[in-house]
Amino acid sequence: MKRIALPLLAILSLLVTGCAAAGTGDGLDPSKLTVYSSQHENITKAWVAGFTKQTGIKVQVRFGKDASMGNQIVEEGDTSKADVFLTENSPAMTTVQNAGLLADVSDSTLAQIPADRAPSNKKWTGIAARSTVLVYNPSMISEADLPKSLMDLADPKWKGKWGAGATGADFQAIVAGMLAAKGADATEAWLKAMKSNATVFQNNIVTMKAVNAGEVPLGVIYHYYWYRDQAGTKEGSGHTALHYFKNQDPGAFVSLSAGGVLKSSRHADEAQKFLAYVTSPEGQAVLSESGSKEYAVAEGVASDPALPPLDTLDAPKIDPFTLDAKKVAQLMTDAGIL
Repeated sequence: MKRIALPLLAILSLLVTGCAAAGTGDGLDPSKLTVYSSQHENITKAWVAGFTKQTGIKVQVRFGKDASMGNQIVEEGDTSKADVFLTENSPAMTTVQNAGLLADVSDSTLAQIPADRAPSNKKWTGIAARSTVLVYNPSMISEADLPKSLMDLADPKWKGKWGAGATGADFQAIVAGMLAAKGADATEAWLKAMKSNATVFQNNIVTMKAVNAGEVPLGVIYHYYWYRDQAGTKEGSGHTALHYFKNQDPGAFVSLSAGGVLKSSRHADEAQKFLAYVTSPEGQAVLSESGSKEYAVAEGVASDPALPPLDTLDAPKIDPFTLDAKKVAQLMTDAGIL
């Protein structure tokens, strides 16, 4: 497998992103392939640099957050400057998908990804993955006493004992998975119980640190925040452990980061080539070696060796095509969480 040295990628990425030409009033050069990205900036820049090195095609990137960037593309419609959209979680991509703005992903790109890591409608593809986990403080609760299901946290016995970064896109993707697996009534009841039982933290990292500090015994987060801290100083996770619910529980939901090509792209062939690169062995190796601790999703590509294999997590079988970000926002607003 061909590997790409990250220092070189960093240099190339600076060259790429630093060459945004003027003339359009928004700093974007219409002659270049334009990627709107809410993925991690270091990974996106590494993908861009690797792609440009391989193909000679110049790329510029506009960064933003999942929901706001998805809504921006919808507002821009057919006049959007985006050729490619990359997200951290797939509900933002379904927002664009449901507005009818995505082209079909090429068959050769989809062939690089197992069928369960892309939506059935073939309008986008998974480019990375993150698993829902329960982080806990063993000094406050034993492994034997942990809840058996994420749904159990609605029980009053867990009042004041758990927290989550509920206002972020990560947690809302987890709720979208619950909605798809358990339906609206069960999700609504769980969210109302969460309003009463849980502490809402700013994000996953703050949640993990709160558990580490003993503020609450349990927290719902994505796996990679814990693994990244463990690979570093362990300052935010040294007093914690992880629990995987497995058993296709909503708490075992695996969220796909997504990549799609805009139907209105002025560089459609180049955009398809970029997505093909991101999902290729070379592109996925960039992800695995980035230190992000996210899962690679391409066929036959190994993830970071510190992680339990993705296919051992027994995640619920959910077609990401069905994830409904709009309904999740409504339910969370009605529950008083957003």
